[in-house]
Amino acid sequence: MPELSAAEKDFLRRKHEQTSKLRAEYLKQISNPHRHATGEGGTLFDAGLARFQAMRVSNYEHFRPTGVAFRAGFFAVILPIAVYAWALKSERDGREQKYRTGQVAYKDRQFKFI
Repeated sequence: MPELSAAEKDFLRRKHEQTSKLRAEYLKQISNPHRHATGEGGTLFDAGLARFQAMRVSNYEHFRPTGVAFRAGFFAVILPIAVYAWALKSERDGREQKYRTGQVAYKDRQFKFI
């Protein structure tokens, strides 16, 4: 594990202190049994959660089509569907060819009318 410089250690220490302060404040507010008397209701507004939900909702507004996004969509959605459709078509065409040439008797067919 690489050794951290003094500036990095100081940054991590300040970040940990800020996180600890925010956690303590959140626990203090969430465990206040008299919060309903202040008119705030029973829920606590979490700014981080609100930002996360807003980001999830506005994700499509900020989407930029790129080559990487195209390849991901192509290989994850379009290509599997096309390969599966080709496999179904070739298998059914082969079975139909056997039926039409008489290689499979009518009584041995999987799907028949009678």
